[in-house]
Amino acid sequence: MRETLFNWLQPRIDQSRVLDLFAGSGALGLEALSRGAAQVTFVEKDRRAAAAIEDIASEWQEPNARVVCESAIAWLKAPSNEPLFDIVFLDPPYDSALLAEAAALLVGKLAPDSRIYLERRARDPLPALPASWKELRAGRAGEVGYHLFSV
Repeated sequence: MRETLFNWLQPRIDQSRVLDLFAGSGALGLEALSRGAAQVTFVEKDRRAAAAIEDIASEWQEPNARVVCESAIAWLKAPSNEPLFDIVFLDPPYDSALLAEAAALLVGKLAPDSRIYLERRARDPLPALPASWKELRAGRAGEVGYHLFSV
């Protein structure tokens, strides 16, 4: 799946601003950094996972990684002076029912013609998403449904 995703995104990654929400291991954001993203913001509430991402970024001597140890929903709700994001990875825990809320809170934080990649449990229907999101691609790998949207 990751190879497919980055094949889809490769023309857009160079110098992009990336948001890795519900970052977990940070694999997607770290991959974006390794492929030339200008800056990646990782939002992960689990302290150990956030610390692991910070450790990797430090090991790579990567100044363009910003790790926020906070709930993704709380972070999205907080006032921000962040520049708009070009690419967002949206992969909340499957049983959390946070996908629709996070998607709605992303409105106003996305650059024109940005891309949003989301994952969900394949057997679950997509929740209501912002009307401005247009699905470009979708696929399934086992129990995972994945989608790429543009704004």
